[in-house]
Amino acid sequence: MCSIMCLTDKACLKEEYLPAFNRTIPRGPDMSRILETESGYLLYHRLAIMDLSTLGMQPFTLGKNALVCNGEIYMFREIMRELTQSGFVFRTNSDCEVLLPMYEKYGTGMFEKLDAEFALVLYDGEKDLYIAARDPIGIRPLFYGYSLRSGSILFASEAINLVGLVKEIRPFPPGSFYLGKAGAKEGEGSFHSYMDLTTVSVPSEDDLDKAASKIHDLLIEGIRKRLDADAPVGFLLSGGLDSSLVCAIARKILGKRIRTFAIGMDKDPIDLKYARQTADFIGADHMEVKMTEEEVLRTLPELIRVLGTWDITTIRASMGMYLCCRAIHERTDVRVLLTGEISDELFGYKYTDFAPSPEAFQAEAKKRIDQIHCYDVLRADRCIGENSLEARVPFGDLRFVRYVMGLNPAMKMNRYGCGKYLLRHAFEKDGLLPENILWRQKAAFSDAVGHSLVDDLKAYAERKYSDEDFRRLAGKYDYCRPFTKESLLYREIFERFYPGQARMIPDFWMPNRSWKGCDVNDPSARALSNYGQSGD
Repeated sequence: MCSIMCLTDKACLKEEYLPAFNRTIPRGPDMSRILETESGYLLYHRLAIMDLSTLGMQPFTLGKNALVCNGEIYMFREIMRELTQSGFVFRTNSDCEVLLPMYEKYGTGMFEKLDAEFALVLYDGEKDLYIAARDPIGIRPLFYGYSLRSGSILFASEAINLVGLVKEIRPFPPGSFYLGKAGAKEGEGSFHSYMDLTTVSVPSEDDLDKAASKIHDLLIEGIRKRLDADAPVGFLLSGGLDSSLVCAIARKILGKRIRTFAIGMDKDPIDLKYARQTADFIGADHMEVKMTEEEVLRTLPELIRVLGTWDITTIRASMGMYLCCRAIHERTDVRVLLTGEISDELFGYKYTDFAPSPEAFQAEAKKRIDQIHCYDVLRADRCIGENSLEARVPFGDLRFVRYVMGLNPAMKMNRYGCGKYLLRHAFEKDGLLPENILWRQKAAFSDAVGHSLVDDLKAYAERKYSDEDFRRLAGKYDYCRPFTKESLLYREIFERFYPGQARMIPDFWMPNRSWKGCDVNDPSARALSNYGQSGD
């Protein structure tokens, strides 16, 4: 991962901002540095992934300009060759070194040229100007707020960095960049959108086989890019379609054994058997982790502090991922993890089987992708980053997302007796996975690690709050009021770490309750009538 922070003036005292920045040392445990600019500070905690030498340490500088970036710039070697031909001499093999010369050549037009997962802050020393930017999906985190001390804008990798320094913590909008003079206050800087992946005017393809062929090739290329690392790479493997495909494709590309990791409850680990079956089939070195009810309840406050959310779905789904990544960090030398996030938002969940029309399906997919940086992507980033690992998300490849969002949505609906048919069909002839894995029904991760995970959390909340406690405590909240004892439990813990910051999250991540069949009070797919055999 890495952690970045920027103060655009010098009003904040070091004894205030340094402890706040050090809350995210696990994101970058290898080395830390603070660069004082003419007007403010750029701060950086490093997790070495590309160019493991000290030369790869940030902030990078070029003339009077400086930059900190948490990201991976895919295809950076091609960019380096292009810039070398223009006369630039590179000092490192770090992917992020290309960013400052790109700014010199293209200005803010550089962002639309990046094939990347990134969050960055760039200081233009000639103009005393700060520029912040985030990738189009928001895979890498970035938050901002206005200083309690001076009113100037601050940027940081995580919300926890800004607690106590700003009044309101806000997620930086994906696919956007900010321009502001040193010490700019609210309303003085400006935000600009540079890329929108989800707004589609005319479908690009409505032939099923042609679409499947393109999906096949784009996903393979998206995975290939994400295998480029100077640090050891591993794979999270749930045993579901998405992570299994990522693992199987990577195994074929690399031509050697890969390392896979799975987790389940000690009582009823539904997914572990499927993950093991996939690992055996592709010939992976596989590690299993099991968690207990006691461990889950003990970890809950720590997890919510790490996540910075009160959302039920995110917290449930994060528990297994967080504990699995902790075990990977403690027991192995792996530093990069590929995951299967974002496939559901593109190709559909169990609840999108109830979409009343292709247009409704498309609108829901757009909403989910536009907000995913507050939910599943946030989950993957925090669970992995807090354990000094880096997340890479092949289904979030920009070309892949743009193409799938541009397909006729009728092709992505469940009209073939199987959800995600288009994705399954794309790899039907490759023989990469066992048939029962390729065609296995979707099970939400929080259910698939074992139904007892959610049941234990619900039972704990029931023991903690009486009905009167629930009415009294839930009534305190006028924004996204808790509607179950479990949701109250999460909100109360959240407020301990992030007091008054609930608006960082847009809403509860729930099925679209306006659709017939989706008016449920629990986000688990188990609440839906079409859950079927997903939990077997």
